[in-house]
Amino acid sequence: MAEATLPRVVAALRRHYGRPEPPPTRDPFELILWENVAYLASPERRLEAFTELRRRVGTTPEAILAARPETLVGIARRGILASSFAEKLRACAAVAADDLEGGLEALVRGPTDRAKRALRRFPSIGEPGAEKILLFSGAAPLLAPESNGLRVLTRLGLIREETSYARTYAAARALSDELPARPEKVQEAHLLLALHGRTLCKRAAPLCEACPLASSCAYAKARSRR
Repeated sequence: MAEATLPRVVAALRRHYGRPEPPPTRDPFELILWENVAYLASPERRLEAFTELRRRVGTTPEAILAARPETLVGIARRGILASSFAEKLRACAAVAADDLEGGLEALVRGPTDRAKRALRRFPSIGEPGAEKILLFSGAAPLLAPESNGLRVLTRLGLIREETSYARTYAAARALSDELPARPEKVQEAHLLLALHGRTLCKRAAPLCEACPLASSCAYAKARSRR
């Protein structure tokens, strides 16, 4: 691959992995539940938990508040800290049911800064999580990379790894300006970067020899010279 730019990286990853699967919903409240339903679970286990939540309980705030606590714990067991995250599902429902004037859908379609403030009132949703929800609800084309995606970007040399996670994340957010300003294009970039970080560009023992980006990756080149 020629010199790395975000569009070239996304194109190379698409050729390697195909088009990635997005989250199973575009609804902003369901995306909040998606973030909380199975903490530190694999994507496959998270999907199992979310599917069971939809089937057994429902995904409206009212349905979750009416659910038996042991049912929510059983669903959340696909991740770690099941009791804690079952409580977080109920807390999410309480915020959505009682505290959001005008409803969450209207908020995410409004001014981005106001939407992010509203989303950060939910458990487990910081600024990256809020931007991810805005991205996958189709409200704003914010790259919002997770830790796996950030690692890919820093190893490629597209951004610098700062001592502060917040500054590293801010640099990655700015890269979305290189992509078409359409949520579906930025969603694809987010998903492919995360997938690559989980499968080949792992934190420990990355598989550089199998990587479609190795020829333009600063980290792979430095590693090959050791």
